[in-house]
Amino acid sequence: MTDTDKLIPLLERIATSLERMAPAVTQPSDLNAADAFVWHSDPDFLEPIAAVNRVELALLKGINRQTDLLADNTQRFADGFAANNALLWGARGTGKSSLVKAVHADINEKSPGILALVEIHREDIPSLPRLLSLLRKSDRRCLLFCDDLSFDSQDDTYKSLKGVLEGGIEGRPSNVLFYATSNRRHLMARDMIENERSTAIHTSEAVEEKVSLSDRFGLWLGFHNCDQNTYFAIIEGYAERFGLNDPAIDLRAEALEWTVTRGSRSGRVAWQYIQDLAGRLGKNLELG
Repeated sequence: MTDTDKLIPLLERIATSLERMAPAVTQPSDLNAADAFVWHSDPDFLEPIAAVNRVELALLKGINRQTDLLADNTQRFADGFAANNALLWGARGTGKSSLVKAVHADINEKSPGILALVEIHREDIPSLPRLLSLLRKSDRRCLLFCDDLSFDSQDDTYKSLKGVLEGGIEGRPSNVLFYATSNRRHLMARDMIENERSTAIHTSEAVEEKVSLSDRFGLWLGFHNCDQNTYFAIIEGYAERFGLNDPAIDLRAEALEWTVTRGSRSGRVAWQYIQDLAGRLGKNLELG
């Protein structure tokens, strides 16, 4: 074997290593290709979503105040006026993410194409500065959405998110608004905050560092488990919308039994019952 033959495998390994070290190439993204997108990193690109999985705004019951506040805030942003980042927090299955998607659809129905919905997954938050740089170049107003946003111990991602939302040199682009949903009011687990109190030298400063991320959201909307009447209203609204009323079925009795088997009562549980009912009646449900 010649020296050249020995050198070729070494050069191939070096080239492979350099490719791995090279930054991901940003794929060109057309923000006019759709009304909704999902952000992917490594490589960076926006995936157009033709049909969004969402519930009609009129079918969301028991959250009238939250709906009015979020719709007003979003409409002002779509019209080019000042608006606040929004944090929708509270119990599971109470309509937080459904409301964001429904409000976006309602505004775009009134003014087609005025607002793009861009979803970023929790694990892609570190790539948020790159996404904002991309959105900043567009003339289109973009509603940036992160579902189920929360942080655990040893996770420093929240520090970079704080600077991106408010306070950084560039700040949030004027054509971008950030909405997040979370089961936690301060985006941190309670035991995580309590641990800071017990171990830090200056407890107030440590806790302030942890909870200050939620202060970057000017609009806080709380969601709580619905009462029984609201739950029945949700069920009956779905049944009417999808033509599931059957004289042989006691809708309320079945819906109540369903909550007992699930051990909870919420909009999500109501939707799961409706899916079961539709299947038994030989029907499909179409949203969007």
